[in-house]
Amino acid sequence: MAQKSEIEWTDATWNPVTGCTKIGPGCDNCYAERFAERWRGIPEHPYEQGFDLRVWPSRLAQPSRWKKPRMIFVNSMSDLFHKDIDREYIDQVFDAMETADWHVYQVLTKRSSLMRNYVRNRYDGKAVPSHIWLGVSVEDAAHKSRIEHLRQIKSEARFISFEPLLGPIGDVDLSGIAWAIVGGESGPKARPMHPDWATELRLACENFDVAFFFKQWGGARPKSNGRLLEGEEWNGFPWQIVPEPILKELRA
Repeated sequence: MAQKSEIEWTDATWNPVTGCTKIGPGCDNCYAERFAERWRGIPEHPYEQGFDLRVWPSRLAQPSRWKKPRMIFVNSMSDLFHKDIDREYIDQVFDAMETADWHVYQVLTKRSSLMRNYVRNRYDGKAVPSHIWLGVSVEDAAHKSRIEHLRQIKSEARFISFEPLLGPIGDVDLSGIAWAIVGGESGPKARPMHPDWATELRLACENFDVAFFFKQWGGARPKSNGRLLEGEEWNGFPWQIVPEPILKELRA
């Protein structure tokens, strides 16, 4: 089911797909897989199948039932652009987001070229609707190409999650990006994040006028080491790209 989220930068999660497969070092200690596999084999549990890929057509109408506008993280337990998800089903997810257009949807992927190709096809050169935010996960410098794929999408609502940040990103072009989220890995095998890596990204965001959100240092638990960077909280959010009717409701 869709549910209220404990993720600081969103209000709720909506999972019309669950399960995934690993495609990079950022996936090695996947929190979603760890959670889902706890329930494998439990009859009638939503994760009876563990973290195996599964689509949930019964969940497509959920956003329409929420009448108050929300920030909705789409597929916190999967990746909408997994290669084994039929394009027709992705169409249905986008149809649902376009129908319930009083929400803001945050769609995050590591499969950036597949997302780029899909949205180019769907919108035929037109801009993605402003209430559908598209983002990519980038864990280290080796995966910066995802940012270039994101920039090739016609949208004012592009965002990047540098989480888990596993190495320095180095020189990075953030032009055209509205928002960046930075965070360390959490869980029993969490890999540490060096402070310089986070500060480097904060300065890049400052240089490119990108809203900067520092989520956590990570550790055994998400909040093990707090969320202060350079002695303060960073809660940047791109309010300027929230559609006006939704903005009024969210701030009411």
